[in-house]
Amino acid sequence: MRGECCAVDCFPSMMESNVYSFEGVVLIAGSCLPQMAQEAFASLAAQADGVYTLCLEQTHINMAVTKLTAILGTGKVSRLLLASVDRSPHCTQMHYIRHEIERVLPQHIPIEDYVLCNGELLRVSEEAVELSKSLARLTKLTQET
Repeated sequence: MRGECCAVDCFPSMMESNVYSFEGVVLIAGSCLPQMAQEAFASLAAQADGVYTLCLEQTHINMAVTKLTAILGTGKVSRLLLASVDRSPHCTQMHYIRHEIERVLPQHIPIEDYVLCNGELLRVSEEAVELSKSLARLTKLTQET
């Protein structure tokens, strides 16, 4: 992480950065996350060699997928961390990017998903992300309980 700054302007935008500037462990965080939970964000950012922001309210998910596929295609990223705010319809899309990338790229790197909930960043399983994309399955599960 670049210093201890947690303001959004301290971190470059993923969409405005050159694909070859990403390397090592990379954190892509929802642009509002650093301001909403500074300590939790700083803890996750400390694990990363590079921290970038992404706002899917401003950037269409297809553009983000294309950019991230190009970034990972350089082969310079060893692990990807995706972090967003829970319950935000725009931020939730960030976690769907993994599946789109895996369809395109032959090599797969470790990808971890995190969401901010009650001031804490919680790791989200791939199964939970996949389930969140199916309202029919969620409806059946909630009707069974």
